[in-house]
Amino acid sequence: MDIYSAVPFSAWLALSGLLFTIGAIGFLIRRDPIVMFMCIELMLNAGNLLLVASARYRAVMDGQIYVFFVMTVAAAEVAVGLAIIVAIFRQRLDIDVDEMSEMRG
Repeated sequence: MDIYSAVPFSAWLALSGLLFTIGAIGFLIRRDPIVMFMCIELMLNAGNLLLVASARYRAVMDGQIYVFFVMTVAAAEVAVGLAIIVAIFRQRLDIDVDEMSEMRG
């Protein structure tokens, strides 16, 4: 008997929903781009947890395959996002999400 069969699927669903909610609230409340990226990653990992749990519950490998692709896209997103944040920080020495709309032009 492994840990996945000992814990009911509803518990994995509740944990995933809680993590996603914390990430969404953090993204909407905080104005720091680094914290916003961390909240986006938390939401993606909540989705990954649900994918893996549901794949384990159904005894298929589809969830693990989807998680692999989501993690790859998330890593690329963070690399590009952090590069943009570092470039803005070097230029302005202050990073405020509300003031970044000034870059439009």
